[in-house]
Amino acid sequence: MATMITVHSRQIGPTTTEADIRSHRVLVDRPEAKGGADRGPMGGELLLAALGGCFSSTLFAAIASRDADVRDVETTIVGTLEEHPSRFSTIAMTVTAAASDVAAFERLVTIAERGCIVANTLRGAAELTIEVVARTPAA
Repeated sequence: MATMITVHSRQIGPTTTEADIRSHRVLVDRPEAKGGADRGPMGGELLLAALGGCFSSTLFAAIASRDADVRDVETTIVGTLEEHPSRFSTIAMTVTAAASDVAAFERLVTIAERGCIVANTLRGAAELTIEVVARTPAA
């Protein structure tokens, strides 16, 4: 059975929207250079942040459930913005972490990719690639 998730947003300034997400409030705005008040990130930036956050939280759960030696996880998400229509034509995510077993880290990234709601949603709309970068753990 499908679960409904609702986010409510409302205008709180000439260019600013406030979104209520559970008990959280997020401001969305344009930078001053684009006519906004720069009170928060733009929606497209939040989309990229949502991908990184969703993927990371899913990865953290996979790491914890397997007691894997993977830590200091970082993601970098880059979207290629097209103008007409305004959309991301590609989204590339790089995942970097200290991992003692690179193959295990790569398997965990695959698990997280498959379990991430945002990645699964974006797949049909944008080409999504994920690059894995493993660092040698600090002693």
